[in-house]
Amino acid sequence: MLPSGRSITALAVLNFFLADARDGLGPFLDAFLATNGWSAVTLGAIATVGGLVGLLVTPLCGALVDGSTWKRAFVGGPVILITVAALVTLAFPQAAVVWIGQIGTAVVGAVIGPALAGLTLGLVGEAMFSRQIARNEFWNHTGNVASLLAVYVIVGLYGQPGIVGLMILTGIGALAAVTAIDPKHIDHQVARGLAHDEGAPGPSGFKVLFETRGLVLLGLIMMAFHFANAPMSRLIAQQFSIELGTPFRTTAIITGVAQLSMIAMAALTPFAIRRFGLGTVMLMALCALPLRGLLAGSFTGFWVVYPVQFLDGVGAGLLGIVTPVAAERLLSGTGRFNVGFAAVMMLQGVGASLSNVVAGWLTAVGGYGLSHQTGAGIALVAIAVFMLFRSQVIVPEPPEENP
Repeated sequence: MLPSGRSITALAVLNFFLADARDGLGPFLDAFLATNGWSAVTLGAIATVGGLVGLLVTPLCGALVDGSTWKRAFVGGPVILITVAALVTLAFPQAAVVWIGQIGTAVVGAVIGPALAGLTLGLVGEAMFSRQIARNEFWNHTGNVASLLAVYVIVGLYGQPGIVGLMILTGIGALAAVTAIDPKHIDHQVARGLAHDEGAPGPSGFKVLFETRGLVLLGLIMMAFHFANAPMSRLIAQQFSIELGTPFRTTAIITGVAQLSMIAMAALTPFAIRRFGLGTVMLMALCALPLRGLLAGSFTGFWVVYPVQFLDGVGAGLLGIVTPVAAERLLSGTGRFNVGFAAVMMLQGVGASLSNVVAGWLTAVGGYGLSHQTGAGIALVAIAVFMLFRSQVIVPEPPEENP
């Protein structure tokens, strides 16, 4: 039984506002700090350390979500803390404030991903999960585009104080939306990947995460992909922000192209999965990255950000949908969906975090092009692993219920 329109609408609004509220300064932080004299190596180190510290608690967060009936609080609480940390960082961009703020943001933000996935599964059920995840991503990327457009306009009119007001507004919007979701519509047993069948076993032990080979392979593939992909947008934003001297507006354009592409991918993915299958869609996403790295590493004109960031939308945008769906299918019936999905997020986060310092070093040694081309090569490794073990990573789709 599906929840009422109010809860589904509130879920859409939540994803719209979370686009900005879950990341604080998000993609603007690097550009802002780069124009204040911070080096690429230092920025990479901050992203790496903060990311790794946050990743240490990610599986714990997934386990908490699995066993908790407070899934809405696991979304709303971090939004408050992340917004406060971002505002303090913007006001006082000293070294200690930036380091503490980014590490704290990574720690509390680690719970939002599994909490939102569990909340979605608990609201709509297994059969409708892939379609609802695509809808979540559609509204999330739509919120990103709206936020970027607002930043572009507000910075021109009001400067930095306008950014402060925008962050407060999006935080309030996310909190109002999560409160509007009716807790009675959340099936917490379904949310953790269990069925209601009489006599069905309870939650599996945590060793199921290690014994499910497809889940381990999925995590390793995502780790390689995000190691290659994560630094590209950051470095492109740094490069052109320094050249053009407009960090917020330049980053808004660069990020906005990717987000528009991701909106298109979110709209098309449910059809693509039904028509071609989950495995083919995942392969399409993985193949976009080598081309992206080759383009970014070969051309230096500002025009290149348009095809490069479009391919970011194809790769990262599609994987943002197919990864939780693949994890849910692999762990269906175990009662360990949220902790399993959190484990995959941890591995992909390890790849993204480690890549920041490596990409910063490569940039210092051989320029931005060397970093991008290295990422393209690593992406080929992820594709090779997926092709070798595709049948273990992708399991058949469950029967679909009528909406």
